[in-house]
Formats: sequence, structure tokens, C-alpha cells
Amino acid sequence: MRRVAITGVGAVTPLGNSAADTWAGLAAGRSGVSRLETFDASAFSVRIAGQVKDFDPAAAGSAKERRHLSRGAQFALAAAREALADAGDGWQDIDPYDRGASIAGTVGRPELQELVDMSHQLNCSGFRDLYRQAPGDVLLRNQNVGVAAVARAGGCQGPVLSISTACAGAAHAIGEAYRRIQEGECALMLAGGFDALTTWMDVLGFSLLGAVTDRWNEEPERASRPFDADRSGFVLGEGAVVVVLEDWDGAVARGARIHGELVGYGSTLNAYRITDSPPDGGGAISAMRDALAESGLGAGGIDYIAAHGTGTPGNDLSETIAIKQVFGVHAHELSVSSPKSMTGHLTSAAAGVNLVAALGAIREGLVPPTINLDHPDPKLDLDFVPRTAIRRPVRAALVNAFAFGGTNACFVVRSADGPVSEGKAA
Repeated sequence: MRRVAITGVGAVTPLGNSAADTWAGLAAGRSGVSRLETFDASAFSVRIAGQVKDFDPAAAGSAKERRHLSRGAQFALAAAREALADAGDGWQDIDPYDRGASIAGTVGRPELQELVDMSHQLNCSGFRDLYRQAPGDVLLRNQNVGVAAVARAGGCQGPVLSISTACAGAAHAIGEAYRRIQEGECALMLAGGFDALTTWMDVLGFSLLGAVTDRWNEEPERASRPFDADRSGFVLGEGAVVVVLEDWDGAVARGARIHGELVGYGSTLNAYRITDSPPDGGGAISAMRDALAESGLGAGGIDYIAAHGTGTPGNDLSETIAIKQVFGVHAHELSVSSPKSMTGHLTSAAAGVNLVAALGAIREGLVPPTINLDHPDPKLDLDFVPRTAIRRPVRAALVNAFAFGGTNACFVVRSADGPVSEGKAA
């Protein structure tokens, strides 16, 4: 099996429009949550979100290149361009049919206003007239168009995967890209996720579901509270993270800077409930165990977990129980933190932000905090790095992602200069 290197990272998030700015915000414990500006939310019970700010659409390409791209897809293309630039020179010499893309996103659908207009027109005409729309509007809602744009940016003519597994999307996309390189199907993959669920249809839907907090509209930066006793739901976010994954030997041969090595991946399904995490940790336990076993590192080889940590009462408890089950006594030696406390929940892109956190922790020996953890829940007794980043060596990190529908995806990333793990082919 081939080893897999991470050679490029790009990000557009509520903390900044680059991977470097996103990491700086995570390390500083800065909140990117603010009042909603994508629509007038004054009549809504939820009026806050983690929003991308000051984004220049030109970062995604020319007006012609982005004319059929949704807001989220533009974030993805900008992140992909940054990741490819970060990967340096030489990747362009890889055969285009040996390059691929694996990108997660939410399946598009019409805006609620469009549905209202459609219903009005059909009723006024007695259902005799068709509702007509510009052909380009269909492309704006097509998840695959964004994925294809990312693939085109990298000249990828090999395997292209469009993944929609909600909050676990980016983890699945990265894990499946890792598998393609491991198994020799291609030499380079662009992988990650994008989303922009900050429309009034999304905010209304999640509000009615009772999944998002409505208690902090006047103090947005305090709203996302994973693992805190006062947590009351997650905060919606938006953005994109894309990374360049390469065959290790090829990356070394071209002199690439290697940010880290992917060494393990696990994916499971809870088969429990659509929205709730199982109280006993369920499929999350198996996903973490599978990723850990493949890495060959053992429980003691992990120093940091970039947690899913949404801030919903059930998810945070379930994840804590699962970590204890998997790591045993070592669970209390781990640093565990939730980037969502700062960015909100980027849904299909969320695990990408966690990877940025993990790579930064490995590179700088600095674990980003879980902000707003002011009142520890006695049932959640791990080291969740409350409020302020901490210094500690991080040799390897586990990234967790658990989603609606009960899907789970976890992967392990370690320092690029670490020894080859037992059970891993050199």
C-alpha cells in the first residue's frame, strides 16, 4: 500500500480566507460567529451564524469561471486554488489521468423564495403555464458543478467523487481520496468539502428541527459552546477546505513540502436515529478504532483529537463516551478540542477545518482551544482545552466527524518526519 502525503492546504472559513488565517484564528481562540448578513433574519428565532467575511469572488477565478458556481462552490474553488499553489511546483507533471478529486457538499435545492414564486405563478395560471427559469440556475444548485470546477482547477481527469454525507462529508471525501492513492488508482487527489447553509431556508429548517441554539443572538461570539454545561445546540457556518493528497514517494521525489501524513481511516453507520447520536457512542467507536488500527500507532500514539464537538447535548456526551471506550486510560492524557466553538458548524466542510487544526497542532506544538467552555459538564471529564490554546508536542492527531443520518468518519494524521508505523507499508 502506498503512503499518502498532504502537500497543499487551502481554506475559506469564518476565521479567514486562507488556511494560514484560519489557523491563526483557531490558535488565538477567536470566534468567527456574528449576526447573519446573508439575509434579513430579524424575524427569525436564530439570527447568528459563522459567516465568511470579505471574500473576494475573484479568488475563485474569472467571472466566466464562476458564473455557474454557488456561493459554497466559489469558496471551494478558491480553497482548491490556494491548496494547489501551496503544493508548489512539479505536481503539474503528474499525468492528468493520474490526478483525481473527492469533494463533499450539500445537494443543492431551490431557494424558498423561488418555490413561493413558482407556486404563485402556477396558481395564477390555473396550472396552465410552466414555471420558467434561467438554465444557469439549475447549474448553480448542482453539487457536481462545484466538484467539477475543483477538479478542473487541478487538471484532474482521473477519478472524481462527489460526496454528500452531511456533517461527515469532508472526512469521507478525504478518506476516500486517501484510499485511491493508497491502492494506486492515482497519484494525486484534491480532497475536502464546501457548504454555505446560511440561507433563510436552511436557518429556518434547522431552527424548526431544534438543532441550533437560539439563546445567544445578542452575544454571537459566545453561542457555540461544545462540551459546556450550558450548550444548547450548534451554530450554522459556511466555508470550504481543500487539501492536496499525493503518493508519498512522488511528493518526496519532486521535493514537495509535506504538511503531514494520512495513516488511518474508518467509516461506519450507527443504524440508530437520523438526528441523534447513540448514547453509548455507537458507530463512532468503531470508526475511531478502525482508523486507529490502520494507523498502527496504538492509543498511546495519539496526542490530540480534533473533535466533532457540535455543542448539542447528545452529541457531545456520545462523543465523550466513545473516546473513553476507544482510548481507555489514555483518554485522560489526550487533548481534545472543538474548532466548531470558533467557526460554527461548516457541515460538509467541518472535518476540513478539523484537519487544519490537527496539522497546525502537529506543526507548532500548539493545541487550539474549545472557547466558551466556561461551565464544565461533570459528565464530560476529558481535557477539552478550555478557552485558551495549550503548548504540547503533537505527534499524531485523530479527526472526528459524525453526521445526521448516523454516518461516522474518522482519520489519523501524523507528523511528516515520524517513523513508518507498524503495519504500514513503507
